[in-house]
Amino acid sequence: MELFDNHKTLYSTALGLFLVLTLGVAILPAISNEQNNAPLPDAPVLSEDAVKGKALFVANGCVACHTQQVRNVEMDKIWGGRPGIAADYADNHRTDLLHNTATLMGTERTGPDLTNVGKRQPSRDWQLVHLFNPRTVVEQSIMPAYSWLFTIKDSVQEGDVVVNVPEAFLTSTHQKVVATREALQLVAYLQSLQQVQLPDGKNPLFLYKREQVAGNKEGAVEEFDGAALYANNCQSCHQPNGEGLKGAFPPLKGSKIVLNDDPELMVDIIMNGYSGRVQEGFGEMPAVGTLNKLSAGEVAAIMNHERSSWGNNGRKVTEAQVKAIMEKVKK
Repeated sequence: MELFDNHKTLYSTALGLFLVLTLGVAILPAISNEQNNAPLPDAPVLSEDAVKGKALFVANGCVACHTQQVRNVEMDKIWGGRPGIAADYADNHRTDLLHNTATLMGTERTGPDLTNVGKRQPSRDWQLVHLFNPRTVVEQSIMPAYSWLFTIKDSVQEGDVVVNVPEAFLTSTHQKVVATREALQLVAYLQSLQQVQLPDGKNPLFLYKREQVAGNKEGAVEEFDGAALYANNCQSCHQPNGEGLKGAFPPLKGSKIVLNDDPELMVDIIMNGYSGRVQEGFGEMPAVGTLNKLSAGEVAAIMNHERSSWGNNGRKVTEAQVKAIMEKVKK
């Protein structure tokens, strides 16, 4: 055939086919997506620090282990209030002519999904100490320590952001860990990752709901594992031993709030968060119960675990008690 005998014709045909395929498979669908999917009305605009933090997120390979996509399956419900949609990623633009700001959906979940981490764990203090050495807050973590984003000093200066790292993770008790500008920018990006509510308030459904536990008859009181719920929702800050982290997260062991016979304040803190000890150097606690959509039974199980562990001997609460208080303190 003449096509294969003339190299100019062969290469021109191949190039033309490549351009047609590129147009049909990549360019036209991309234009269609831009026209049909706009950013959500309440989608926040990244601050200058958050934009630089996103570049650091990419440069440090965080996308290799963390996804930013909530799939429409029930098991992903812990990562966001709804499945991800195209509009969640519609506001991504090129940073310049040569660089495209990637949609950081990821492909592997070696670490937890970060779609909603800005609401799930908004504390800057927690994020900084976790970046310095993840084992300080999650003992079994396999995440590498990003210690090069911090400076070790013998004394601090005005304006330094000191990270409350436990002494066990320092070579000297006199050392001070100070966050660099890059560390603060990376945390600013993580804090910006917050799933936006849809305009009509109606969320797409999660598929493949988990079946009810066999033997749990309709109307029966469901039993919850307080220790497991504590591990999933509270342990990363307050630690397995309930002693927290000195200067960063207060202890629950011996806590007057935990041991108080009146459980209202404790329920209020779990559902609405708490900032009453910021002046003491402790980070602000997020509204764990609300953010993680914990039921009254789950909250009661967590409270009873905390009130009966680490030497604590507080009065147990019932699901009915907690449910009534949750309605009272609901914001």
